[in-house]
Amino acid sequence: MLTFLRPALVMLASMTLLTGFAYPLAMTGLAQMLFPEQANGSRIVRDGTVIGSSLVAQAFEGEGYFHPRPSAVEYNGAGTGGSNLGPTSGDLIARVGAEADRLAAEGGGAPVPIDLVTTWASGLDPHVSPAAALFQAERVAGARQIPVSDIRDLVLSQVEQRTFGLLGEPRVNVLQLNLALDAMAPDPAVRDGGTPVAAEAPARQ
Repeated sequence: MLTFLRPALVMLASMTLLTGFAYPLAMTGLAQMLFPEQANGSRIVRDGTVIGSSLVAQAFEGEGYFHPRPSAVEYNGAGTGGSNLGPTSGDLIARVGAEADRLAAEGGGAPVPIDLVTTWASGLDPHVSPAAALFQAERVAGARQIPVSDIRDLVLSQVEQRTFGLLGEPRVNVLQLNLALDAMAPDPAVRDGGTPVAAEAPARQ
């Protein structure tokens, strides 16, 4: 019996050390050396305080901030997911319709970008389309009392192009955009010396 048991135990111990300790430590070390920002969560730091991640959406309230897409998980970084509502769901149709009507009134009748009224698979994507950001420019400019042309120029300066020129679509990171907005024209309603304030509770689910 020991003839079979010994090699099995040796293999178990060896693989435990290799895959449970050596490999994770090696990968963690390489990640910290080669991609330290990404390995630590792509954190955004302001005045020594972590205020968010460039990979995770936050809810923003107030007319003076750009708003992200609605989130089915209430922008909860501990869990991701969609609403699981199908295209024939009455609840989904009612919610999207009400939100589209509200935004249409806000935008003076301009077409409402689809990503401002629909959630997305993860519930945490920090990006909106350039059209969705530009749609909000007049509201933000009015709240900050600065020319709307300046806001539009700021949005265009924050557009991220397709990855490798091929993957995905042009997009705007809402948190990064709001940080740039505060740097350009500080909002007196912002706390903590100009750091954008995420909503205490998610707006418009």
